[in-house]
Amino acid sequence: MSAQPEGVDLRLLGPVRAWRAGAELTLGSARRIAVFSVLALHANHAVSREQLVAALWGEEPPASATGNVYTYVSALRRALEPSRDRWAAGQVLTSGGGTYQLHVAPEDVDVLRFEALREQSKQHRAAGDRHAERDALGSALRLWHGEALAGVPGPFAEAQRLRLTELRLTTAERHATLLIETGRHDDAVAALRGLVGTYPLQENLQAMLDTALRAAGRPAEAQRRSGPVRPQTPWPMPSDRASLIGRDTEIRRLRRAATDVADGVGRSVRIEGTPGMGKSALMAVALRGATPAGCRTGWAVGDELSQRMPLGVLLECFESAMPGDTGHDLVRQLYDVAAEAMEGSTSGTVARAAELVRRATDEAPLILVADDLQWADPLTLRVWAALHDSTAELPLLLIAAGRPGPNGLREVPADEVLELAGLTAETAPLLVRAVAPEPPEPWVLQEMLADAGGNPCYLRHLAAAGTPGQLPSGLNAAVAAHLGTFTEETRQLLRATAFLSAGSGCSVGELALVTDRPAAELIAALTPAVHAGVLIAEGESIVFRHRVVARVLHEGTAASLRVMLHRSFAARIADANGPPERVVAQLLAGPVPLDGSVATWLTSHVEELATRAPQLAVTVLQRARAQVAVAPGERLVLTAWLARLLLRQGRNAASEASWVAARTGDLELQGEMRWVAAVTHEKRGEYEAAAEIARAVLRARQVPAAWLDQFRNLLTRVRPHLAGNPTMPHLSRSAMIDGEVSVIR
Repeated sequence: MSAQPEGVDLRLLGPVRAWRAGAELTLGSARRIAVFSVLALHANHAVSREQLVAALWGEEPPASATGNVYTYVSALRRALEPSRDRWAAGQVLTSGGGTYQLHVAPEDVDVLRFEALREQSKQHRAAGDRHAERDALGSALRLWHGEALAGVPGPFAEAQRLRLTELRLTTAERHATLLIETGRHDDAVAALRGLVGTYPLQENLQAMLDTALRAAGRPAEAQRRSGPVRPQTPWPMPSDRASLIGRDTEIRRLRRAATDVADGVGRSVRIEGTPGMGKSALMAVALRGATPAGCRTGWAVGDELSQRMPLGVLLECFESAMPGDTGHDLVRQLYDVAAEAMEGSTSGTVARAAELVRRATDEAPLILVADDLQWADPLTLRVWAALHDSTAELPLLLIAAGRPGPNGLREVPADEVLELAGLTAETAPLLVRAVAPEPPEPWVLQEMLADAGGNPCYLRHLAAAGTPGQLPSGLNAAVAAHLGTFTEETRQLLRATAFLSAGSGCSVGELALVTDRPAAELIAALTPAVHAGVLIAEGESIVFRHRVVARVLHEGTAASLRVMLHRSFAARIADANGPPERVVAQLLAGPVPLDGSVATWLTSHVEELATRAPQLAVTVLQRARAQVAVAPGERLVLTAWLARLLLRQGRNAASEASWVAARTGDLELQGEMRWVAAVTHEKRGEYEAAAEIARAVLRARQVPAAWLDQFRNLLTRVRPHLAGNPTMPHLSRSAMIDGEVSVIR
C-alpha cells in the first residue's frame, strides 16, 4: 500500500493547480488536467480506465481514447514524482488491474476540505453554536478561487462544476444569514452584495441584503433598492416603415382623424395592445410630421411616478401643445389647479381643468396624445373622460394608448378603438425579410415566428440579429422593459413559470407546488401579467403568449442557477408523485446531471414514463446512458428500456441492446436484448447480422426456452434472404454433407 506523500496541495475550487513541497507542478494539457481532476476527486479510491474514458469523452470516445488515457497518466506520474526512476513503481499515482489511484490525504484536496468544513458546520449547528458554525462556513468559502474546475473539459467535470456551484451558493447563503444573526452586519452586506451581483435573480438574496442594510443602520440605501424599476426609453422614432409592416390600416385611421380635427371635427381614439405590439411606434409614424398645418399637438408618456402627481400626464401633454404667451397663461392656470389638488382641494378640479383645455381649442385645433395612459393619475383620467364628451363639439382629438385589461384603458371612453393584434402569418415574414441582414433559411424563419408569436418588437430584434438560437441583447432589454412595470413578486413568479413551463406551459397547481405558495396568492400576483397579455390563462393552465419571453427569462439566468432551479422543481414534482414526464421535462431543461437520487428515481419510473411519453423517455435515457455517475445496475436497466423504445419506434437499437446483453447476468433480459438486436438488424435489411445473433443464441442455449423459439422463428423469416444453402446458409454444401455440424431444428 502506497504511503500518502507530505506537502501536497491540490486545488480544484478554481483553476486546477497542484503543489508539492512548496513547488507548483506543471499538470499539462486540458485533457491531462481532466484526468487529474477525476483522480483527485476520487482520492485514495481506484478509478477504472473505462471510467476515465467516460469522464473525458462520454459515451462516444475516439478510437484512441484508451491509449490517450495511458499517455495522460504516464505524464501525470512524471509531474507528481519527478525524481522517480522511469521503471520504478509509482507511489503517488499507482495502477493495477486496469485501474488508477491517487494517494493523497483528504485534507490535501480543497474540495474534500470544503466538504469536511461543511460537515463541521452542521455539527456546530446541531450543538447550537452559531459562531463556530459561521467560522467553519467562512473557512469553507475562503477555499474558493473562481469557478470550480475552471476550463476543465468533459462530462464529469461539467457535472462536478454544477454540483460544487450549488453547494457554494447554499454555503454562502447560510454564512450570510449567520453574519446577520451574530451582529456582523457590515460583513453581511459585503458578502451579500457579491452574491446578489452573481445571482441577481435570487429573490431571497435581495431580501437578505435589504435586511442586512437596515441592521447596519443604512435604511435609506435599502429603501432605494426596493420597488419596481421601469427602464426609461426615449420616444421611439422608427427610421423606416419596416417597424409597422401590417399596420397600414391603423396608420390611415389615425391620419384621417388628424385631418378631420383640422376641419373642426373632433373625436377620441383609444389604441390597445400588449407590450411590443407597436403602439408608440404607430403614433410616432402616423402623427409626427404628418399633422395638418395649424394644429397644435401635445405628447406625454405615463409611468409609475405619474400616479403621484395630480393632473401630471395632462399637464405634460397640454404644456407641450401650448407655446406662446396665451398658451403660457392657460398652462399656468392648469398648474394652479393641479397645485390645489395636491394640497387636497379637488372640488371642481375636473371641470376647471377640462374648461382650460376647451378654451385652448378656441385658438386652434388641438391634438393631445398620451402614451401608457393607464399609468396616469385618477384626476387626469377623469378629465380625459370629461373631454371625450366634448370632442363632438370641439376641434379636439384625444389619442390614448395603453395595455388592455381591467388595469388598462378599458375605463377610458373612446369613439374609436384600435386593437393591435399580433402580426399574421402573411405579414410576419414580410417584417423578417425587411429587417434580416440576409434571407433566413425556412427553418430559421419558422423558429423566429414561433418564438415571437406575432409580436413585431420581438420579431424585429430576432430578425435583425440573424443568428439562430441566440438571443440578441436588444431583445433582452426589450423584454426587461416590458416586464419592468410589474412588481418584483410578479417578475419572480414569471421567471418560475418560465422554468416550470419548459416551452409547454404549466398549471397553477404545479407553480404552487414548486414555489410552496397558495394558489390564490399566485393567481393574484400573476393577474397583472395576464391582463397585460404576457401570460394566457385558461382554467388551471398558464402559458406565455410569446415564447421568446420565457426564453429570455430562462436563458438570462446563470447556468449554475438554472440547473439548481430545475433540480429543485423536478424534486418537488417527483416528491408529490407528479406525472413523470413533467419531472423529466425539468431534468432535461436544466440540464440536470442524472446522478444519484435522480438516476434512482428514473429507474423506478422508467416504465410509466415509457408508456406516457415514449419520445421524451428516449431523450432522457440517451442522456442517462452518457452520464458517468449513473450506477452500473441502474445504467443497465435504463439502457435496456432505451433499447426497447428505440425498437418500438423503428430506430436502431442494436448497439444499446448488445451492450446490455453483454453485461447482464439475467438470462431472461439477455434473451430479450439479443432478440432486440437481431430484430433491429432484420428490420434494417441486415439479414446476415440478424441470423448470426440467432445462431449464436441457439448454439449457447442459455436463455429461456421461449426466447429460443423466438430466435428459431426469426431464422425462418430471414433464411430466404441469406446467401448460400437455405438450410445452413453460412456453411458450404460439402461441410453439411460430410456431417461436420448438426442442424438445429
